[in-house]
Amino acid sequence: MAAPFTGGCACGAIRYESATEPLMVVNCHCRDCQRSSGAGSSTGVVVPAASLTVLKGTPKYYRVTAESGNTAQRGFCSDCGSPLFAGNSNNPHVVAIKIGSLDDPSWCKPLIDIWTQSAQPWEYMDPDLPKIPTQPQM
Repeated sequence: MAAPFTGGCACGAIRYESATEPLMVVNCHCRDCQRSSGAGSSTGVVVPAASLTVLKGTPKYYRVTAESGNTAQRGFCSDCGSPLFAGNSNNPHVVAIKIGSLDDPSWCKPLIDIWTQSAQPWEYMDPDLPKIPTQPQM
């Protein structure tokens, strides 16, 4: 994937751009990602926080104390509810962009499953991907 890449919410109120290539693409199975995605996991494109620019609109953020004890924050569109970004206080220099919000998510290939200790027993995980039970250090 060549940088920059772009995305936004379903209604178009929020648009963003990442100026750098992703550090990685992860599947997160933590309970916070399950709740925010409405599914068994959430896939995110991890980029340096400084490379992400919101071009239009203002995401709303919800903050919660995560399983790790860190503060997790989820950015979403307050108009249509589309999930956009995720981050936590343990790794403030990176942000995960929700792949469903990308203009072209076809290039995304997850490299790792994280928070597998919280994975639901019915959730399929690619057996070829490395598994980390909790939060990896970035």
